[in-house]
Amino acid sequence: MDVSTPRSLKKTLLAGAIGNALEWYDFALYGYFAPVFAALFFPSERPSLSLISAFGVFAIGFLARPLGALLFGYWGDTVGRREALAWSVILMAIPSCFIGLLPTYEMIGMAAPLALTLCRFLQGLSVGGEFTGSVTFLVEHAAPSQRGYIGSWAGFSAQMGALLGSAVGALVATVVSDEALRLWGWRIPFLLGSLIALVGWYVRTHVSESPAFEQVRQAGTLSSSPIREVFADQQPAVAKVIGLVLLHGVAFYLLYVYLATYIVTVTSVALGAALTVNTVCMGLLAVLMPVMGGLADKVGQKPLMVGGAAGLATASYPLFIWLTGDHLLFMIAAQVLLTLLLSCYMGPFFAAVVGLFPTPQRYTGLSVGYNIASALFGGTAPLVAALLIEWSGNSLAPSFYLSLCAAISLGVVFTLREEPPQPLAR
Repeated sequence: MDVSTPRSLKKTLLAGAIGNALEWYDFALYGYFAPVFAALFFPSERPSLSLISAFGVFAIGFLARPLGALLFGYWGDTVGRREALAWSVILMAIPSCFIGLLPTYEMIGMAAPLALTLCRFLQGLSVGGEFTGSVTFLVEHAAPSQRGYIGSWAGFSAQMGALLGSAVGALVATVVSDEALRLWGWRIPFLLGSLIALVGWYVRTHVSESPAFEQVRQAGTLSSSPIREVFADQQPAVAKVIGLVLLHGVAFYLLYVYLATYIVTVTSVALGAALTVNTVCMGLLAVLMPVMGGLADKVGQKPLMVGGAAGLATASYPLFIWLTGDHLLFMIAAQVLLTLLLSCYMGPFFAAVVGLFPTPQRYTGLSVGYNIASALFGGTAPLVAALLIEWSGNSLAPSFYLSLCAAISLGVVFTLREEPPQPLAR
């Protein structure tokens, strides 16, 4: 964080970042412990069916996100950003705590997977309003000349939350035996996350409301029906958000969720090495996003986003050749270059999408567009990649999908207007 950042803005950054990190910590934990859930909540004579069932419940969280976008978007545009974000943390903490306490299938039968599904649904509702709400909150607090840098901290904190979930999960799995992990060890990260979330709630209730929202409230121009107004008047902006999130979602889930499995499937590289490189590159992306966000404040959002999208559209295929060449150094170089290109796109991305909407409908409009795209394209990216390889017989098929998504998002970037920084309240 820049030492020149005013103290009040640092407090706002902390409020946005800590809640976001904790939300993504809790949300990502399920994915990391999916094999444990498969055995304990979906027992079957065929382990593959158990795992499919566990990941099916994982997908429920994505399906719930658009509903969460409507709920928290309405709340944030009519009551206030701060209130919506404070309670989104609580809504994540409650089901996370329940997951940590849930009886297994052996204890209560079918009620166990049903309860797990409900908890996952509630987590999805929370994330549907959390991430875009924190982006809106941070950018609306930022000076016009710092929007790219401040907005990028939402992406940074989400990355760090997912990495924290991975680290805590790995620590627990290392410290306790396999038997203890399945008996009680898997519960610890969920209970820990739900307790820490209370810290996020406290911090968020002790920061000032968004200046842009306060300006609209004092002017008496708050929206009374933001959902209706978004679908009636902001359709072009929602469509642009969906088009921009296409690359953001597909690239993230393809390059940081699916890629390790992909590499060990099509090469002889060991899983441990693939996961290590993947984790390092996730950390690199987190660090580079604020760097690129700050650079965008100096050179403009559009040039960096064009460079990142165009680079991914043209370089994905040759870099995937490096990824699948059975040479660890080339694999590392390819992942680092892909991460660098994606950071160019994602650094300015957050400020760019916030600026598409007027203040009275901003929380709702951004949440709806972002979460529709995430549900349709982000969470499905690993499945699409696997199906493309299966149907085509070409192990490089995922690179074509990434290139196509990058080209589509590049076209949307060209429609953005690069204007001098101005106040967001309008």
